Amino acid sequence: MKIFIDSANEKEILHWLRQGVVDGVTTNPSIMWKDGVYDLEGGAKRLCSLLGDRPVSVEVTSNSHEEMLSQARTFATWGRSIVVKIPVVNEFGESSLGVISELTGGGIRVNATAILSFNQAVLAAKAGATYVSIFAGRIADEGNDPTETIRNVRRWLDEWDYTASIIVGSVRTVMDIQNAALSGAHIITVPPPFFSKMIDHKYTRDTVRQFNRDAEKALQEIVLAQAAESVSNGKE
Repeated sequence: MKIFIDSANEKEILHWLRQGVVDGVTTNPSIMWKDGVYDLEGGAKRLCSLLGDRPVSVEVTSNSHEEMLSQARTFATWGRSIVVKIPVVNEFGESSLGVISELTGGGIRVNATAILSFNQAVLAAKAGATYVSIFAGRIADEGNDPTETIRNVRRWLDEWDYTASIIVGSVRTVMDIQNAALSGAHIITVPPPFFSKMIDHKYTRDTVRQFNRDAEKALQEIVLAQAAESVSNGKE
């Protein structure tokens, strides 16, 4: 399983890159604005430079499929690691599969986003999407089980040898991350505040504290034993 950090904050991203746990970045204009990035092109290029070959997802901002194509082609010039987020339908319910197919045919990697059902994921994969982004939190908001959707999509992809990877987004709790991982997600998008919750544990800290105290006592005993042995050898 891979982890994409859901952020445009370069300081946060660099920190977790150095921890060795970041495999890519997902953004959208709202995330960039929240993280103080007001120049989308400049911000995306800096992220590409920071991430190297790791994918950086940026999102189109139009209901028009022609405009989606135009924006996506522009975004793709910003760096070789750019992946373009295309909603599986626009806000009027009109299919964006043709956009996904055309961009993929032109060598542009697509992250098919805002997926809330098995059928949407299947169609996006068939249209050629590199990634299918399942919004787990929003599925749960509707009273459905996102883990079932993730498992079913993963099973279908594997059975039919599709290369699309499942990204699970709309993560609300650390437990959502665990459930997505155990359900077969290839990738999970993790907001920066969740990393510290994932790594820390009160009883781990308590255990390490006890280890250190025990080690200090043991070292003191070793020093005393060495001193006693030295005195004994001197008398001989």
